[in-house]
Amino acid sequence: MNNAFTKMHGLGNDFIVMRGERAPDFGAEQIRAWANRRTGIGFDQLLWLEPPRNPDNDVFYRIFNADGGEVEQCGNGARCIARLLAGDEPDSERIWSMEFEGGVISANILPDGDVSLDMGVPSTEPADLPMVASGNPPYRLDAAGGTVEAYAVSMGNPHAVLLTDDIVNAPVTELGPELERHECFPNRANIGFMQVLDSAHVKLRVFERGVGETQACGTGACAAAVAGQIAGLLGSEVQVDLPGGSVRINWNGPGSALWLTGEAVKVFEGTIPT
Repeated sequence: MNNAFTKMHGLGNDFIVMRGERAPDFGAEQIRAWANRRTGIGFDQLLWLEPPRNPDNDVFYRIFNADGGEVEQCGNGARCIARLLAGDEPDSERIWSMEFEGGVISANILPDGDVSLDMGVPSTEPADLPMVASGNPPYRLDAAGGTVEAYAVSMGNPHAVLLTDDIVNAPVTELGPELERHECFPNRANIGFMQVLDSAHVKLRVFERGVGETQACGTGACAAAVAGQIAGLLGSEVQVDLPGGSVRINWNGPGSALWLTGEAVKVFEGTIPT
């Protein structure tokens, strides 16, 4: 049997999108084989689209990382889903309502083709990640033979954000894997390294859970903006520069919804046998 897919990306964070009544049990080994960039299609995540559970919504989606594990949320992926649903001539007035296991998010396609997402209300409560922590942020974690400080943010998936003065030489490949699987994160976590340039502009690199460092991470950008505002370093409108490009974050502080805006690009379509 052949499965149709669409290859898409948001700032180089790339996906294959498939759809059907229910996601088949591909298995982690099959997903890893497809994700291989030399012998497969190559992607960071597989996005599976199903009919909505609530008929008032447009779609239900699931997310599988390149290692085969299912995860809760993906900002770049959600933008790509909205762009795919909208078709080649999107109505900029249309609001797309998209379900995932953790709730519902809204999206609209802007006149310039970018996609804006209502990502919901972030949480900085460690228990919501989950994260085992005490005291107040930034939380101190034992790592790399010393101690690092991190801010905890849940965007429906778990993030820890560390501040750095030098994004180029930040220890992403050294600390990222260790912190992803740190004992304080029972479900593992995405690890962001953020350099603040000014109150409206940051640079970010993210070591994604189950993937490694990616060109971009939408929920990671959201988490960085939240962490920076909690730390008193950022305002409500922030440009986040990632290796693959930039996104815009709008957040008016605790208790308010956060908006993520950026590109979503269709690359090609194909089929793959299972």
